[in-house]
Amino acid sequence: MNISLRQLRAFVELAKTQSFTVAAQNLFITQSALSSLIKQMERSLGLQLFDRSTRRVQLSDVGKDLYPLVDKILSDLGNVLDEAASLKALKKGIVRIAAPQLLSSTVIPTVIAQFHQHYPDIQVQLYDCGVEQVANKVLAAEVDFGVGPERDSSVEIQSTLLFESPFHVVLPPQHPLAQADRLSWQQLQGQALILLQGQFTKRLSGDLDSTEYGPELNLKPAHLVSFMSTALSMVHAGLGLTVCMPYARPLVERYGLVMRPINNPAVYRRFYIYERSARTLAPAATAFKNRLLEAF
Repeated sequence: MNISLRQLRAFVELAKTQSFTVAAQNLFITQSALSSLIKQMERSLGLQLFDRSTRRVQLSDVGKDLYPLVDKILSDLGNVLDEAASLKALKKGIVRIAAPQLLSSTVIPTVIAQFHQHYPDIQVQLYDCGVEQVANKVLAAEVDFGVGPERDSSVEIQSTLLFESPFHVVLPPQHPLAQADRLSWQQLQGQALILLQGQFTKRLSGDLDSTEYGPELNLKPAHLVSFMSTALSMVHAGLGLTVCMPYARPLVERYGLVMRPINNPAVYRRFYIYERSARTLAPAATAFKNRLLEAF
């Protein structure tokens, strides 16, 4: 049995108008083409759908039973096509993104606000989490994609470089080192450093060890914390200095602190957009991903 969409539309239109002439006009086909579609459908079903006479055409009893089912099929298909058109035109949709707490409290909200100005009907859901949770949320399909610093590669996740940034030191404006335009890692030796636990400090130490200055540098943090907001609060309280990416500037300034770039050596950290491999993003998620790339 092979029933075409054209046959279904011809059946519904003829049932509504009860006229081959009017139905053919509404479908923009000839009467003979309409008659052929109805006959093909009847042959495929092995049923007579219409009772015909020289004066009128009307649904047979079987046709009356089938009509509401076929009409619903076409209505549902229309809804599907409308939904697809809205998604393609970015008139609706949901974007779910995972990002570390610091990015989520500084840069990402601004990008969401700018995106919403262009696509007010698309909902962006931001999942702020720990750095190590970003990849897990991507793998578990809890989000469309995640943003975070470089991590060990995985065949299940593909990455797109978002930006690359050097480390900056954060310190009170009255601190003696704040008078310089830029600082070296050597100048931070002996300072009470407040660093983040886990991969942040391990990777930073490894990056410094691999430079020509490695033997001279020794990161011995005075405090290890879980969140940069805690580190900034401790710097504000005079408990030491911290290092972070320049995108944290809005939060740094809220604490009344200043940032200075660190060189000799300049250590960079790359941030990526992480997606599940072999998975196509929805139009709304693709549009937001592109907006992120533009913003950075």
